[in-house]
Amino acid sequence: MSQPIEQSFPILVFFRYDHLPEHLKSASKPFCDLAYQVAKEAPTHHISEKITALRKLLEAKDAAVRCYVH
Repeated sequence: MSQPIEQSFPILVFFRYDHLPEHLKSASKPFCDLAYQVAKEAPTHHISEKITALRKLLEAKDAAVRCYVH
């Protein structure tokens, strides 16, 4: 039995968006979708690159969401 993807990649918790107002959800959701795709589907033979990709995607998501804060 495999473990949930969030246990392998705890950074995924920071991509959650259900708590956000609607106008911020729409900015955040594509980043969440891509983060889960990378975590689940990207090859694991370069795990450090996978983790780096998730970390940089989180940084981009945070910046994008801040653009919509008013």
